[in-house]
Amino acid sequence: MTTRDAIFPAGRHDLYTSQTYSAAIRSKDLLFVSGQVGSRSDGSPEPDFEAQVRLAFANLEKTLQAAGCGFDDIVDVTTFHTDPENQFGTIMAIKSEIFPEAPYPNWTAIGVNWLAGYDFEIKVIARIPG
Repeated sequence: MTTRDAIFPAGRHDLYTSQTYSAAIRSKDLLFVSGQVGSRSDGSPEPDFEAQVRLAFANLEKTLQAAGCGFDDIVDVTTFHTDPENQFGTIMAIKSEIFPEAPYPNWTAIGVNWLAGYDFEIKVIARIPG
C-alpha cells in the first residue's frame, strides 16, 4: 500500500484533527485539495457570508502554497452553496478577484442543504509546478 502524501498549511486549523482528514493529498504532479471552508483557526465558522467566502479562499491559498502551488495552478474547482440563488452574486464577485482573466479553471457549483454550519465550501485539483 502506498502511503498518502498529505499536505497541511502552516498553522492548520482544528478541523483537520477533529474531523480526521488531510487538507490535501499530493499524487505525482497533482494536488487534490479537500473542501475548504471559511473556518477560523479554532474551526468555527466565520458568521458573515462574504467574510466566510474570503476566508475559505484564504484557507485554500495556504493549502496550495504548502504544496508549492497557487491559484494559477488550479485546473478544476467544485463549490458547494447552501443558498445558491442569494449567494451567487457575492461568490462571483470574489471569484473574479481570484481568477481575473481567462483561461479560467473548470468550475462546478452545487447547491446543498447542509455544510456543518458553513454556507460555502470549495475543493480543487491543481497541477503542481515543476
